Amino acid sequence: MMTIQAVIFDVGGVLIRTEDRTPRAALEARWGLAPSASEQLVFNGPMGLQAQRGAISAQALWAWLQAELNLDDQGLADFRQAFFAGDRLDMALVAYIRRLRPRYQTAIISNAMDDLLEVVTYRYPMADAFDLIVGSAQTQVMKPDPAIFHYTLERLGRAPHEAVFIDDFAHNVEGARAVGMAAIHYTPGLDLAAALARLGVRDRE
Repeated sequence: MMTIQAVIFDVGGVLIRTEDRTPRAALEARWGLAPSASEQLVFNGPMGLQAQRGAISAQALWAWLQAELNLDDQGLADFRQAFFAGDRLDMALVAYIRRLRPRYQTAIISNAMDDLLEVVTYRYPMADAFDLIVGSAQTQVMKPDPAIFHYTLERLGRAPHEAVFIDDFAHNVEGARAVGMAAIHYTPGLDLAAALARLGVRDRE
């Protein structure tokens, strides 16, 4: 039976979730954007993906978006505030992760821009709950590419079978499994502690 020694988390959709989409819908209406177009601009479009691959900085992405939407500096500040206004840090999950240490190593693998460390340190304070934080802009490799999983495992000093990865996207879960890791597909309402307990991971004896 495998013995899990490291528990690795995605950020967006797991630790931080968009629980209220009203502010994004309002900003899309304000700037004449189609529904969900804000996510396409920031995350899923060509420029957002370049930022997550580390080809451009987060600052460059926001400067591009400002020009694309013809926003003044206050307009960009308003856009950014509204875009993230419905996001919430799962405090109960972070508290659970803190309880896992020091019995287990804890880590993050996130497809994220180069401001990931700033985000998890200041905007959503949780960086101290993790032994290692790996972002795709840093590695210039995005999940589900095997290289980002191997990089993280090497930094942790773990074999694949000693780690479990939690992500809300099925293709990233399959990517982790493909390199030999255990993996859990996170969905809203999942009892993650129970799912991890089935793999032998417990926050207390």
